[in-house]
Amino acid sequence: MQKIAILTVVIANLVYPAVARTDIYTYVDNSHVVHFTNVPTSRRYRLIWRDRGSYDHSQISAAVLKKRVRIIAHKYGIDPILIMAMIKVESDFMPNAVSSAGAVGLMQLLPSTARVMHVSDLYTPRENIEAGVRYFKYLCGLFNGNYIKALAAYNAGEKAVIKYDGIPPYPETQWYVARVLKEFWKMKGYTER
Repeated sequence: MQKIAILTVVIANLVYPAVARTDIYTYVDNSHVVHFTNVPTSRRYRLIWRDRGSYDHSQISAAVLKKRVRIIAHKYGIDPILIMAMIKVESDFMPNAVSSAGAVGLMQLLPSTARVMHVSDLYTPRENIEAGVRYFKYLCGLFNGNYIKALAAYNAGEKAVIKYDGIPPYPETQWYVARVLKEFWKMKGYTER
């Protein structure tokens, strides 16, 4: 059954390349049911088909990215340079980035967050940025404008930040907040002394 599904994906990519282009992930559950997706929602999924076609969201110029970020960030009252720093740390400016946890796109949104933010295509830079900034704005409101707590929550989740009343004692989250702030100050033109 799995071989038939993979063959179907391969044929679809050959016959309808502009429509069918995507990476495909799969896993087999405890009942031996095979699940397929283009947006993995857990670590159980394994990549079985890497799209190497020419229809690719990863092509976005730096100028276009900066303009989109500036427009969207201003819409939500967030410093666009902070958003650019987050994108640098989250995805290194790669719209097709997928983390091991299943976070997708420039702002590394989890599919569950994307659904709440009403995103239809996580790989579309505009939608991904809009949802990421809107989510970050929500977190800023939740933490009374405290960007440090909002950044920590963006990485570790709001419950963890509430539990620890600040940056949780998770090395990844502590590294993330420090790295975003370092990128932010670097992009602002400040240098370490």
